[in-house]
Order: sequence, then structure tokens, then C-alpha cells
Amino acid sequence: MKLVFAGTPEVAVPALDALIASGRHEVAAVVTRPDAPAGRGRRLVASPVAERAEEAGIEVLKPASPRDPAFLERLKEIGPDCCPVVAYGALLPRVALDIPAHGWVNLHFSLLPAWRGAAPVQHSIMSGDEITGASTFLIEEGLDSGPVYGTVTEEIRPTDTSGDLLTRLAFAGSGLLAATMDGIADGTLKAVPQPAEGITLAPKITVEDAKVDWAAPALRVDRVVRGCTPAPGAWTVFRGERLKLVQVKPVPERTDLAPGGLAVGKNSVHVGTGSYAVELLWVQAQGKKPMRAADWARGARIAEGESLGG
Repeated sequence: MKLVFAGTPEVAVPALDALIASGRHEVAAVVTRPDAPAGRGRRLVASPVAERAEEAGIEVLKPASPRDPAFLERLKEIGPDCCPVVAYGALLPRVALDIPAHGWVNLHFSLLPAWRGAAPVQHSIMSGDEITGASTFLIEEGLDSGPVYGTVTEEIRPTDTSGDLLTRLAFAGSGLLAATMDGIADGTLKAVPQPAEGITLAPKITVEDAKVDWAAPALRVDRVVRGCTPAPGAWTVFRGERLKLVQVKPVPERTDLAPGGLAVGKNSVHVGTGSYAVELLWVQAQGKKPMRAADWARGARIAEGESLGG
């Protein structure tokens, strides 16, 4: 088939690579978000998908909106059979959805209908799921509600951050997306409607969602930290300033600390929760680089009775 791939961040690059390498299909063009300011100089930088496409000599389309008439006209001129999508980052209008004969097929990082929305991996970890995966489905105008072509499953490991898990899913999902394109081309793969039961939503994680509640159980604290790493970053308050929590570890044997209460040892920092303590392993104070929590505590000279959470 002739394909137009739509995607923007680094997590979409493995799928683009898989389609380029498959040899069965022609990636005629790539659609991605416009260049965005980045770094201290705030200079405009192309998306990771745009950079990869340019390296491969593929035409790159960067419409400000997928409703842009010039973009829609160019898409019609290219005449794709199908448009595979991975984390493109913009809602597609019906007029765009109708252009390719086989529609737009999205690689979504959950086992649909679970975790429809922008942050499926973060919500899966924060909710304590043990298994997740990726799904390919036909995009329709509802939120991730289209019929499903295929899935792969992935175990969520006890120390996985959303970054860890998303990286594994990006590579597992790239093979799934390529196989889905093959099945559509062969006519051997049919999309199956999602069940009406088991629908959960995964809206974007806000900075406020990432604030740790020390009255919650230790397992919940650990899940919030892992689910919000690397972005937007779990955090708490210490001496009126925000302290980012990069990595923690539950300590079931320690139950003597009140929620938010600090206990500083020679090489350890424990914090009380609503159940048992967690150990702070890595933190990041405002204006500082990430550091070991024990080093942060020594530098902060934490006094007896001080706590986290404000």
C-alpha cells in the first residue's frame, strides 16, 4: 500500500522505522506537528518524526491544523491507501479521515477499551495494572473508540516508570502496526468493534495530578512517582518550594512515621505515608539537577520534625 504516516514524538519513530524497513509498503509522506521552540534559546526544532523522515528522504507535511485546505489538497494528491498514526497530537476532521481508502489506523498504547485518551501508559501504572499492551484500531470521530485490528500485551514490571514502559511498547507496537498494514493490504485482517464493557479513560496528566499525597498508601505514592516519570514529574513541597521526586522505594518494614514525616539516616531518607514508609532514592530540588536523596538531605540539613507536603 501507499502510506502517509502521522506522528510527532520520539515514541513514534520505531513505528516509522518498521514501516520503512518492511519493504512491503511505500511511505510516501509523513504528517507531523509544526516545528516547536525548544531549549534555553527557544529556537524552533523539528519533531523527532520529521527529522527521521528527512533522513530517509520522505516528504514531510507540517500543517498548523489537519483542517488546513492546502494540507488536505496535498493529501488528496498523494492518494494514500492508508494512514498509520502514532501519537500525532491533533484531532483529525472527517474530511481528512475520508481520504485514504482504508482510513487512518492508530497505534494506541493500551489494551482497548481500557485507557482511552492521551496518557494511557501513565494511568495504567498509576492504577496498579499488572498487564497492559498496545492496540491498532481504525480511527473514527469518537475518542479512541474505533474497531480494533490487533493487540500485543506487555507486563508492567514493579519498577517500571511510564518512560520505561512506553519505550518497550513503542518497539512492540511498531511490529504490530507493520503487521496490521500487511493484513489490511492482504485483506486478511478485519477490525472488530470494541466491547461496551471495560471502558476507562486516560486524560492528560496535569502538574496538579502529579503532586504526591502523603496520606495515601505507600503503593499509591510509588505508582504516582513511577507513572509521572519522566513527565510531568511527581513532586511535593519542602520548606515552601517544590521538590521533584524522581525515584522512591516502598519500605514495608517501617511503620513509625506520620504521613510526610522525614527520617534521615547516614545513607537513607525515609518518608511516612498513609500505610508504611517509602525511601527517597532520587530527588530534584528547584534549580538543581537530579541527585541522590541522601546527598540532598545532607545539603538541606533537615531538622528533626520537618516534613514533606507543606
